Amino acid sequence: MDYRGDRSFPAPWLDDLGYPQELRSLADSLLDLPGPALAGDSPTGGGTLPVDLTDNWAQAPLRTTSSRSPDRGSRILGYLLGGAIGDALGAPIEFSNLRDIRKAHGPAGVTGYVPGHWGPGAFTDDTQMTLFTAEGLIRADNRRRESGLQDVPLVLWGAYRRWLETQETRARPKADDSSIHRGWLVDESALRAQRAPGTTCLAALRSGTPGSIEAPPNNSKGCGGVMRVAPIGLVADDPFDLGCAAAALTRGHPSGYLAAGMFAAVVAGVTQGEPPAIAIDRSLETLRGRPGHEETVKAVQQALALAASGRGPSPELVETLGGGWIAEEALAITLYCVIVAPDFRQGVLLAVNHSGDSDSTGSMVGNLLGATLGLAALPGEWLRELEAWPVIERVASDLAAQFVGASATFSPDMDRYPPS
Repeated sequence: MDYRGDRSFPAPWLDDLGYPQELRSLADSLLDLPGPALAGDSPTGGGTLPVDLTDNWAQAPLRTTSSRSPDRGSRILGYLLGGAIGDALGAPIEFSNLRDIRKAHGPAGVTGYVPGHWGPGAFTDDTQMTLFTAEGLIRADNRRRESGLQDVPLVLWGAYRRWLETQETRARPKADDSSIHRGWLVDESALRAQRAPGTTCLAALRSGTPGSIEAPPNNSKGCGGVMRVAPIGLVADDPFDLGCAAAALTRGHPSGYLAAGMFAAVVAGVTQGEPPAIAIDRSLETLRGRPGHEETVKAVQQALALAASGRGPSPELVETLGGGWIAEEALAITLYCVIVAPDFRQGVLLAVNHSGDSDSTGSMVGNLLGATLGLAALPGEWLRELEAWPVIERVASDLAAQFVGASATFSPDMDRYPPS
């Protein structure tokens, strides 16, 4: 009897497995690596030469490793894992200027995971909150299935309040606690780690009252709203408006929530197979019709003009769009990097090597490129060293099972994702 590999599993189980090709691709990416990368001997964490971001890039179409377009399940896996990769690449240099980044890591800056406060491959509150957004969407759908109620922003508020609880105590919830601790995500240790959460977001959540466009909680336009909403673009019927509503729970300035709405809408477009340029143009038209759009439209137009200028991408050009600390700047940097990037690797490295909010811009670019190119485009050595990647993969698989082609016999998991 052969006990090795997938041949050891009963064939009927494999036949019933959701997204088997995507899971095989993930396994191949993790295991089928060059010798030095597998052994962890490469100084850059992988088996390829460092990418010199100071070189002029040919503005070629995005490349994927597959000859066929990724399906929606692969895009969801690529989106969540890609965002976490970008977050982890940028986290150690988030508060460093470009000169110090190059001094510490060489002329190309970081070219792979480097040690930081939490170790190589560790992600931040950006990925934590993104996963809680995904959890909230699944729970909102279960609530709709059970009771017909469809107040998605309210359920997302509950998800963010659960994340708040993970940041205010390291203790795991008691097994019999049936209130805020219901579900499974709050039990995951990587999501209970305190990874420099934003003070504005914490204050808004501690208030106990969800904000909205009509009743703004503050006048903030920090990027803490836009960096967490991309799962909405993967599953929502109206991603722009729901993206705005989700960000407005903690961000009251129009630029703070309109940037989130546009980002969610762009993610929705590429997830459905649109090229990024088309998804951006369509979403920009929606943005122009919303009150208070001027700052965000201007930032997006600057990014598009820079991408069309013919100048070779560089960190210096990224910095002309801002630092990414505020929502419209984070969106502009993201769109610019995605448009000019020839592939996933170079796109996220461009997004993190600048004097600004490197983890947030890296996360957002990883989200969008992962959704565009699918799971197979993610570098295997970065997947292998990514913190808690099985947790991220599980959330992505659950999200896909819930929203992508669910059959009439699909049975939602009300225990892991309670309808509340």
